[in-house]
Amino acid sequence: MTQRPGVKGRRAAPALLLLLAAALAGVLPAAAWAQPADKDARGRQLAGACAVCHGPRGIGAAPDAPHLAGQPEGYLQRQLRAFRGGERRHEIMSVIAKPLSDADIDALAAFYAAQAIELRDR
Repeated sequence: MTQRPGVKGRRAAPALLLLLAAALAGVLPAAAWAQPADKDARGRQLAGACAVCHGPRGIGAAPDAPHLAGQPEGYLQRQLRAFRGGERRHEIMSVIAKPLSDADIDALAAFYAAQAIELRDR
């Protein structure tokens, strides 16, 4: 198992994770007040709340956060809907996904699926 640069096996305390989830959950409904009409702009706007763990363009920033960039759109939609509906559980994602509408989920999935990933030899 390889670690990401700058991460030395740290794990955030559960209380800190719950605090972060509560703070981010407050960001999503606030972001809904000024919804851009454009789906791409809406996805980028919503992704701002996801950047804390998943990075600004979907490359995981937190030790246990998966990369979202370049994932298939349908896969991302299914996972977000599963978190929202409780079929898939995670202490942060279950809270974050709950207020998302179907249109929000579609916009987020489209945003992350559109992020190009480039692989290079070391």
